[in-house]
Formats: sequence, structure tokens, C-alpha cells
Amino acid sequence: MKQIIPDSWKQELNAFKEKTEAFYAGELDKNSYKGFSGKYGSYAQKGGKAHMLRLRMTAGRLTKEKMAFAADAIRNHSVDMIHFTTCQTLQLHNLQRNSVYDIMEHALDCGIVTMGGGGDYPRNVMCSPLSGVEKGEYFDVMPYAEATAEYAMSFINAEKMPRKLKIGFSSSPSNIPHVTFRDLGFAAREDGAFDVYSAGGLGSNPKFGVKIAEAVRPDQVLYYVKAMWLTFRSYGNYENRGKARTRYMVEALGGAENYKNAFLEKLKEVMDSGEDLTLHLTVPAITKQGDGSEASGPRVIAQKQAGLYAVKWHPIGGSPAPEDFCALYDVIKDMEAVELRLDPDETVYIINLTGAEAEKVLDATANGAESLFEYSVSCIGASICQQGVRDSQALLRACVQSVRDAKIPCGALPLIHISGCPSSCGTHQTGAIGFRGGVKLIDKVPHPAFVLYVNGCSVQGREAMGREVGTMLEAEIPAFLVSLGNTVAASGMTFEEWNAKDPSAIDRAAAPYLK
Repeated sequence: MKQIIPDSWKQELNAFKEKTEAFYAGELDKNSYKGFSGKYGSYAQKGGKAHMLRLRMTAGRLTKEKMAFAADAIRNHSVDMIHFTTCQTLQLHNLQRNSVYDIMEHALDCGIVTMGGGGDYPRNVMCSPLSGVEKGEYFDVMPYAEATAEYAMSFINAEKMPRKLKIGFSSSPSNIPHVTFRDLGFAAREDGAFDVYSAGGLGSNPKFGVKIAEAVRPDQVLYYVKAMWLTFRSYGNYENRGKARTRYMVEALGGAENYKNAFLEKLKEVMDSGEDLTLHLTVPAITKQGDGSEASGPRVIAQKQAGLYAVKWHPIGGSPAPEDFCALYDVIKDMEAVELRLDPDETVYIINLTGAEAEKVLDATANGAESLFEYSVSCIGASICQQGVRDSQALLRACVQSVRDAKIPCGALPLIHISGCPSSCGTHQTGAIGFRGGVKLIDKVPHPAFVLYVNGCSVQGREAMGREVGTMLEAEIPAFLVSLGNTVAASGMTFEEWNAKDPSAIDRAAAPYLK
């Protein structure tokens, strides 16, 4: 599905240029500028000397056309840092303002949108990354995610929007896009319909979504998007920025049942209005066939299409070397039907490969995670982000190196989630082990520290927010993980088995390191 780009979006870029020039001239403070620039998917980085730009990849889908644009932009503007985000977008970092202007404008020509990439707007619609190719999925939800993304962008200038509107689609109970705790989530069912969840979210005061409907026909999803906006417009606290999220409506309305009823009232209004929001989609079939070649290995996934494969690539911290990203494009650019899918855990899947093609992609993506632990998730961190408290990327690199040096076996540690601040961009509340950046006062002296969370889970039916255990000094976290890995390895079990046998054992392992 090709994104429809309104001409007005290009015209609006002039306003972005004017404000950005004013910011660099010292005529606009960083908070005022941040409040403005977020609409365009760009923020000034810490220090105010460079910019980041967020390229929305609808439903995490990075086609060859979009990848070609991104690779050209990286090369032409000498981009030295890129990042795959937990909202399935591609961020470009350390940009000078003229590069931001050029990339932002020309991205629209190939269907890449930056508008609404930040600020109080509909964010990138998320989707199970292997939707359409994964064995065992209920059905392909990608076309509905893409159609929803296009419709949601019609609210880019709507009044009284929540502070962020995050929508997701999952194709199986693995719930990779966390749809049961999004502002609006569509969870596929075995019968080809959706269960719908609303008013959930991570970050400060995290909440699971309220199940507001069951067995919803896929062609009806846009009615729920419209009702979501109307519900927030009527009941949301849009005057208090700290509570201008959908998850605060549940308590304000007196509980989940009252919220559900309020939402369904707005849904009925939409249904009765006469506005036709029914989707008429044809789910595209993959016509490419295998050529008899085969591929295997820990990063190779057999697709449900016979003879085709996906290759998994996880650059450490979700931040690949730009030259590796560009080299991957050079490898796949002439391969039929091949594209990339971005995962909320900062992994990339290269799909629709023959066995021989998969071998070439494996070689091109050799620079990445080598164990389960190295698939760990980290936000971009305080060295870049103005909101960041701690440098989550630096912590992850230190942990990876310590675990490698200690030769901790694969499986003895889970992948961990690290957020540099309470915003949970590293989704620290969803992992078996999560860390959230902060400060610890010792003898009235502040020390870099992280709060430890344990036993979070995002699998549908087993959802749990990570439990806060205590605070660790940043410098001691690698030693804690090495100690934990050695303890688990000595048990002869994997971390998953060890933790399931005694979930409180992780508290005891952490206790010597807590301050």
C-alpha cells in the first residue's frame, strides 16, 4: 500500500525551517523548539549542535525503495549514526540542519513520512514484524496496519489529541508490538478477527489496555481509530500535559468497565454517523518461489512460503554501522521481493530470500548479536537525547563486553531492556530484566545509577509489568550480570528455566549490588 502524501506537508516544511533557524540563532529556547519540531519528526540533540530525524516506517516495513532512499541519504549526507527504534522507525543522528531539511523533504517523494514522528501526534503504527510470512500466525495483519497508518495521519492537525497516540497490530499471541498495552491495539484471533484493547501504555504509571471489543472484523478497524479520538476528546485530560495520555482516562472514568462503555458509546456515534470507514482491502500474496537452495543457522527462519527464508540481524543496541546498512542494501537491491521488517526489539528481518540469497545476507549482516543476551534492547540514551538521564547505549556496550570477556554461555542470560529515563523508550518494563536510568544519592553525592526491574512479560495472556527491585550504580551493573550469568550457567539450566523454577532467585542474585 503506497502512502498518500498531502502537498500541504511539503509546504509546512517552510515553517520548520524558519523555527529551526531561529533556534540556531538563539532566538528560541530548547523546550519551545522541542514542542514545535516534534511534529516534524525531528529534535535537537543534547547540546543543541546537531539534530536527529525519525523516518517513519509504517508497520515496520522497509521496502527496497525506502531502503534505497535511506542508503543514499546516509551516503550523501555522511550520516555517522543510525538507530532502529522500538517503535519500528529509522532514526538518523548527528545531522546538520541543511541535511535535515533535504532528507525530510525528499523522503516524502518515496513515501517516507517524518510528520508526526514526535510530539502530540499519531505515532508510527506498529505491527508484528514477520506478518504475512511467519509460520503459525493467525493471519496477515500488515495491510490493516498500513491502512490504519494512512488514516491516522489524517488526524495530524486534529484538535485535542492525546500526547502521543500509539496504535499496534499483532498477528499472534507473541504480541511483539505490545498491542495489549497500547493506546489502541488490535490482537489477531484464530478466527480471522481482532480483539481490541485501549488505554494502555508504558512509561510513567504504565497500564495494560482495557479489552473493549472481541471478534471485530478486520475491515472495521478504522471505526475504532475514530472512536479513540472522540473518546479522548470527550474524556481525556488534554489540559494537563502530564496526564494527556489515554491510559489516564480509565481511572478518571471510574474503572475499566466505565471506560469500555464510554468508548463503545463513541464507537456507536461513529457507526451511526453515516461515515463509511469500512476497509476494502485485498491482502497481497507473495508470488516469489524458492529455487531449491536451502539455508540454515541460528539467524535463519523458514517462512510459511515454501523455499523462502528470513534472516535475523540485530546490531548491538539497535545501532548498526551506517556502512553496514548501506552494504546490506547493495546486496539485496536486485533480489526479487526482498524487503526489511523492523522489530520493536530493534532487530531487523530480511524476508523473502531463497536459500542462496539468505547465505549472502548472512555474510552481509555478520556484524551483530552473537548470543541471546546480545539481542538486548536500548534506547538511544542521554548522550543524544535531551530527555535522557543516563547513557543507556554506553551501559549496554559495557555489559556486552563484560559478558563476552567472562565467556558467559548463550542462554544463561536473557536479553535485557535499558531505558535512559522513565519514558521507557527501551521498554524496560517488558523484559525479564530491565533497567531505567536515574541517580542515586550516596552521602549526599549523586551517582549515575539505574533502577532494576524484573520479570516483565509481553506475551498475550501472560502480560506482566516488570517489578521494581531497587537501584544499582551504573558501574556495577556489568558485574551483576556476569555474576548472574555464572550462577545460572552453574545450575545447568537456561535463564528461562532457572527463573521459572524460582522467580525470587533473581532478587537474591541482585541483592549484593543494590544501593
